Amino acid sequence: MTSIIRRNQSLKTIFRNPKDPFFNPIYKIPYRVLNQKPFSTHSSKFPEYEMPTVTWGVVQGRKEKLVSRVIISDYLKTIGIIPHELEELELPSAVEVMRERVEFLQKIGLTVDDMNEYPLMLGCSVRKNIIPVLTYLEKIGLQRSKLGEFIKIYPQCLHTSVVVELVPVIKFLRGLDVEKQDIGYVLMKYPELLGFKLEGTMSTSVAYLVSIGVNPRDVGPMVTQYPYFLGMRVGTMIKPLVDYLVSLGLPKKMLARMLEKRAYLLGYDLEETVKPNVNCLLSFGLRKDTLPSVIAQFPQILGLPLKAKLSSQQYFFNLKLKIDPDGFARVIEKMPQIVSLHQHVIMKPVEFLVGRGFSTADVAKMIVKCPQLVALQVGLMKNSYYFFKSDMGRPMEELLDFPDYFTYSLESRIKPRYQRLQNKEIRCSLGWFLNCSDQRFEERLYGDYIEPESSGPSFCMGGKLELPGNEIVSEEEDDSEDETLYRRTVSL
Repeated sequence: MTSIIRRNQSLKTIFRNPKDPFFNPIYKIPYRVLNQKPFSTHSSKFPEYEMPTVTWGVVQGRKEKLVSRVIISDYLKTIGIIPHELEELELPSAVEVMRERVEFLQKIGLTVDDMNEYPLMLGCSVRKNIIPVLTYLEKIGLQRSKLGEFIKIYPQCLHTSVVVELVPVIKFLRGLDVEKQDIGYVLMKYPELLGFKLEGTMSTSVAYLVSIGVNPRDVGPMVTQYPYFLGMRVGTMIKPLVDYLVSLGLPKKMLARMLEKRAYLLGYDLEETVKPNVNCLLSFGLRKDTLPSVIAQFPQILGLPLKAKLSSQQYFFNLKLKIDPDGFARVIEKMPQIVSLHQHVIMKPVEFLVGRGFSTADVAKMIVKCPQLVALQVGLMKNSYYFFKSDMGRPMEELLDFPDYFTYSLESRIKPRYQRLQNKEIRCSLGWFLNCSDQRFEERLYGDYIEPESSGPSFCMGGKLELPGNEIVSEEEDDSEDETLYRRTVSL
């Protein structure tokens, strides 16, 4: 108690002692208080941006606040901003403060129309809100020239706290293996990420994808490619789509591999796009047990305007190539990419084959057997054809029986293998020495007999991969076979 009394007496002495050289007799305040500099509006933390000369204004009474609000509203109206949404918002007391906010936002690329789209941005302090947010966004990879565009898309970020809200989201993205140099790109594609809660949708969507077999190391590239899935609810969007595709016969392992490479598949609307497209494929004659193979080869088929494309291509195949609807369905089953192939591209290989003496009916049969013919480069087909006629000297009927010949590389497969057959004086069909792996070719080459030809692997809906001549693969081999089938279909 004694110490408090002494402290109060010393303070009274300072304020009442006229002999004190630091005492101002007019304001009854020590000079040392008057001489203190006000808080500077220039911060060393953000040297890139010019700080406002006025940060808020002065303390006002109720009447003064009403007058200031009217003045600021009149100013905003004069420059074309409608201030109605600002009625419940606390505004600065000085119109100069509001003018500097408007001018600052215009400097980074925003227009009056942009401010009218989200007037609440005018309630953000330049010093306390806007500059810290912009500085951090630029630090994590957004280009300064694109900051205005970013704010147009997601102006709500101006209300966020850098430390409490923005930094944790960026750390979360880095924890998913999103590359540091890709953070800016991801945010420009999906700025709303900055408003998500870490323990909410983002975490659950990632956890679910990992649970169905997605490699955790591939989540980062998936986010870079298609960050929107982080905002999708598992129960209403992701899981129903996955369950439906699995019900068609796609194994989860294969589906996980597809999503790793094409995360945008998660954005296809199940009821509006995916189911109608699957029904469309069935209506055009595709067999249900071929749907998993079709989707695995060309996942984009689930999101295309499929009915129009299939109708156009079916009419073209029937008119120009003389392939009936049933043959067209078999073509789509083997090569679904044809639905997006331009018709003038299709005609070039067809015209080449017709020019070499094949009838239109023969060309149609060849395309149904091997639809990949319509996507080949004519120059490569010419080289393979001339080697077939001049060096191999085989009849044209062999190409009709095995049109796949044109799909193999002349230099790396056809020539070397044919030369080895010649050295051993082996006479066989085209498919026998071309349609097999290098290891199987060696076994065939040094075998004591010529084994009969067999078809490639077949995929049965809801079952396991069946290899010709073998029993159904075991449970232990199931995973690896799924991956093998996926690689094979993608390579096609």
